[in-house]
Amino acid sequence: MNRDDSADTPMPAGPAIILAEPQLGENIGMVARAMANFGLAELRLVNPRDGWPNDKARAAASRADHVVDDAVVFDTLEAAIADLTFVYATTARPRDGFKPVHGPVEAGRELRGRAGLGQRTGIIFGREKFGLSNEEVALADVIVTFPVNPAFSSLNIAQAVLLMSYEWTKAGLDKETDTNFRGPAVEPAAKEHLNSFMGHLERALDVRGYFRPREKKPKMLDNLRSVFTRPGFAEAEIRVLRGVLSSLDYFSPKEPRGAGYPDRKAEADRAALRDDADE
Repeated sequence: MNRDDSADTPMPAGPAIILAEPQLGENIGMVARAMANFGLAELRLVNPRDGWPNDKARAAASRADHVVDDAVVFDTLEAAIADLTFVYATTARPRDGFKPVHGPVEAGRELRGRAGLGQRTGIIFGREKFGLSNEEVALADVIVTFPVNPAFSSLNIAQAVLLMSYEWTKAGLDKETDTNFRGPAVEPAAKEHLNSFMGHLERALDVRGYFRPREKKPKMLDNLRSVFTRPGFAEAEIRVLRGVLSSLDYFSPKEPRGAGYPDRKAEADRAALRDDADE
């Protein structure tokens, strides 16, 4: 029997997220949540200060339990990246040396391309207080830095992970402007619906004396038609507008703008109660 070999082809593995000596369990949990938002699942921890497992991390993960449960702890950064073939180090500070520096968009594309070739990749994130040391940065292949405000360049570790996770996901889209959610698909309304609406609108405005002076009415109607034809309304949208006009029509010819309606309605209700009582 023939087999579809494509069914056995693994999806490109996302980069491992490596946290160097993270200090707070809450931050680790928020990192796990950010990873799960964008389909990353491999979390590696180097000497977490408060130990592991950590209840505060699980609470902050907001149901990203699979990332927390599968996190692996290492004694050294060298051990955490030993099986990887390409590694980014994140930093906001200028560094001495000859390593290339990429922005997050370029880094996301690079990681996606290497994953497509079957390479194992990772991104190293530093401590909450002072990031990565020069020696740790030296272990990476390339530096990635974010175009943040140089006067305030410090990012929360979960924010940094979120940015890189987003760029990883975006680099895999057919179009970088794609999204998982779209508005409802609507078909433009047929011209008969628009023409009927315009006739209704003209009558409603006539009753209210909108067309003044009268000799300018044709031009005013042309302007209104231009306004309402430009957006390409769907039929459902025109029904909404017709409902607005119908509400105005209900009050208008005899009582413009519904003047006195609450009092009239209350009096009508009282009269109906009196009639019921008389019966």
